[in-house]
Amino acid sequence: MTWRLCLFLLLVLQSCCRSALSASPYLVGMGSYDITGPAADVNMMGYASAEQIAAGIHFRLKARAFIVAEPDGKRVAFVNLDACMASQLVTIKALERLKARYGGLYNENNVAISGIHTHAGPGGYLQYVVYIVTSLGFVRQSFDVIVNGIEQSIVEAHNNLRPGKIYVNKGDLLDAGVNRSPSAYLNNPADERSKYQYNVDKEMTLIKFLDNELGPLGSFNWFATHGTSMSRTNSLISGDNKGAAARFMEDWAEENVSPNQAAHVSSGNPRRVSALVSEPNEITDDLIRLASSYKASGGREIPSSSITRRIRSTQQKKPKFVSAFCQSNCGDVSPNVLGAFCIDTGLPCDFNHSTCNGMNELCYGRGPGYPDEFESTRIIGNRQFLKAVDLFNSASEEIQGKVDYRHTYLDFSQLEVNVPTSTGDQQSVKTCPAAMGFAFAAGTTDGPGAFDFKQGDTKGNAFWRLVRDVIRPPGPEQVKCQAPKPILLDTGEMKVPYDWAPAILPIQIIRIGQLVILCVPGEFTTMAGRRLRDAVKNVLTKSGQFHNNIHVVLAGLTNTYSQYITTFEEYQMQRYEGASTLYGPHTLSAYIQEFQRLATAMVSNEEVPTNLQPPDMLNRQIELLPGVIVDEAPPGVTFGDVSSDVPANSTFRKGSVVNATFYSACPRNDLLTDGTFALVEKLDGSNDWVPVYDDDDWSLRFKWSRHLPLSPISFATLVWTIPEDAPSGVYRFRHFGASKPLIGSVKYFTGTSSAFVVR
Repeated sequence: MTWRLCLFLLLVLQSCCRSALSASPYLVGMGSYDITGPAADVNMMGYASAEQIAAGIHFRLKARAFIVAEPDGKRVAFVNLDACMASQLVTIKALERLKARYGGLYNENNVAISGIHTHAGPGGYLQYVVYIVTSLGFVRQSFDVIVNGIEQSIVEAHNNLRPGKIYVNKGDLLDAGVNRSPSAYLNNPADERSKYQYNVDKEMTLIKFLDNELGPLGSFNWFATHGTSMSRTNSLISGDNKGAAARFMEDWAEENVSPNQAAHVSSGNPRRVSALVSEPNEITDDLIRLASSYKASGGREIPSSSITRRIRSTQQKKPKFVSAFCQSNCGDVSPNVLGAFCIDTGLPCDFNHSTCNGMNELCYGRGPGYPDEFESTRIIGNRQFLKAVDLFNSASEEIQGKVDYRHTYLDFSQLEVNVPTSTGDQQSVKTCPAAMGFAFAAGTTDGPGAFDFKQGDTKGNAFWRLVRDVIRPPGPEQVKCQAPKPILLDTGEMKVPYDWAPAILPIQIIRIGQLVILCVPGEFTTMAGRRLRDAVKNVLTKSGQFHNNIHVVLAGLTNTYSQYITTFEEYQMQRYEGASTLYGPHTLSAYIQEFQRLATAMVSNEEVPTNLQPPDMLNRQIELLPGVIVDEAPPGVTFGDVSSDVPANSTFRKGSVVNATFYSACPRNDLLTDGTFALVEKLDGSNDWVPVYDDDDWSLRFKWSRHLPLSPISFATLVWTIPEDAPSGVYRFRHFGASKPLIGSVKYFTGTSSAFVVR
């Protein structure tokens, strides 16, 4: 009787396990971590403008990760960085850390690391020379904080793995991107263009993660638009429109998404959920007198642990909701949706070359908040946020099926590619060593170049050829291979002091059920991305393993960076994107061929061996940016003292701007990772100050400046635009920092402004 009872119990247990696995096809986990780099002295990555140097924080940058695992099978991890792009060296070192922690559980095959393409983050974290020239070489602080953030976001996601479900949804977002190189797009075949309603992709694809017990965990989405709402004159670290959208959605989720439910958006205005303290019924004279009694003070040292406490982490009562707005085929897509105009005449720029009277420097794209770039960033971010919430709330198609992946390295400087000819036959061609054309130096309407360069230049000029030849003259084979691109920089053949451009690149496919993510190490133009997606989808569909509901998304700027990829026809026009397509006119054909090979291997359950590895050049990096030598305060002043206080006995209405300036020190002394340089506190009752806004909030900006160039005396200005939903009451600013003496270790300080009233 005993063995029969045991057998019965075993069968019941097996049945329960099967039911649980059926209800929860995956283990899912989400995580995020601060990757805000040095907020002073470091050149920003994106515009390649030597004058664009970080000097404060608009809002903080994050690494956001999801992990999806079959309970007894494969797993994948996808990390989205609030950074301009992924870096090969960052990927190598992040994977080394994961290997040391987890063995082979997370590796180059099943981990993807993608950038949102903000042009307002610190540079110096890539290993190839051409990408770190303006940052004065490698910047170790920029590099380390990103590597650490990737690791910590995956650690958090791994620790959060629980049975859950995933849903997918997609829909059009019409007003968040325009084509900035329409003349090149028009060179694509007319019958191909006729298949599409728009000359940029308008579709957003979103996946929604649910914990079986706790409810919504977060979402990731892919949508194509450049991270160039913030211009090259901006000096505040910012996630631009995609970072803003993620910030808005995570804040929305704090209030609207609770376990086992997801409420609808109640307002079109993103806002920081800050109802952390009770709101007084009215502003009384007693409150105003109370505010005036809190005078500014500062200068006392405090332990760093007090600085690095995060508001959200200490006040979080629910599981952290993680929302990422990932980049797709954004190569020719601008968020400056009003179009490009000449700043001298106000007239539209030349259609073919984006010039004004022959000059590229005068042609700029205008965002929807023109002339306020912060407002343009908010609007484009808000539009993505609202579409994502709509897709999140209406997602009903459950993702089901296996988790799988394929990854390989390819030498794009000499790939053999079969391309069709006009007669229908196949012709064997090759890609080229990397090179950048004359039109690269012309920039784009998001960030024009200088001198006499212009987009659409297929000839070049004698003077710049002479300059080029002094640096490195391209050989006849390279000139022929890259034609019709006139070569300005032969970066693939420049090796001093080390490689100027990559040759060995990773390509990767991640599958989660009917969702397939194509991880590409560059910026595909609209039509290039469409061709790649269609080619891979065709292979997958023919396999019979997928039904008609397959979703193929392209994750741009992933794992490393190799600039642009245009179609063959767009390449002939040599706009900025064509001039920045490194490996010649057949670059896209090479990607399509090799991704089809990966897809075929995936559906055939075959491995894709590779004997290539990208170089690890960490020990060869040159760092020319000097470190912080010393911080000083004027005689009679201590760090944290107020230099310019809030007006005495002041009262402000919602929507007003309040600021205070403190004697400070260089933010490079301590990045205050997962902490804050700036804080707005609210008086709760008559004694307790409660933090309500920090430098990760849209409404509060931290600006840093020196007394004079190279001066050891510096200032921190906190600027708060009072939100319309801020509770009335008594507030004050607090500034945190760390100063470096000439001899010895850094010392932490804090400063406090006078109190003020918000009606």
